Amino acid sequence: MARVQRVLWIAWPAFLMAALIEMVVFAFVDPNELHWAGETLGWSRQAVYTLAFFVFWALTMASSALTMLLSMSSWEINRCPVPPDQRPADCVKQPGSGAQGCQGCG
Repeated sequence: MARVQRVLWIAWPAFLMAALIEMVVFAFVDPNELHWAGETLGWSRQAVYTLAFFVFWALTMASSALTMLLSMSSWEINRCPVPPDQRPADCVKQPGSGAQGCQGCG
């Protein structure tokens, strides 16, 4: 559940920002006037709008994901995801071992 929630925390604001960026950019840019390597794109307006939206969404998701990663505590990053009673015997993070890492887990 927590992973799905984090993905939604990243994707939903990024979706809203991509929509806003799309509106601002295409208020000033005509898709039929775009050129690549000196040639017109030859794509329909709808194709340019769609591709631009997904590019904007991917970029804003990357930004949100980086923010989420940088906001995580060291405990969240380094904790062993396997419950203590289900850890393999060679896991250095066995209950009572006092070890900090968990190389054999997960």
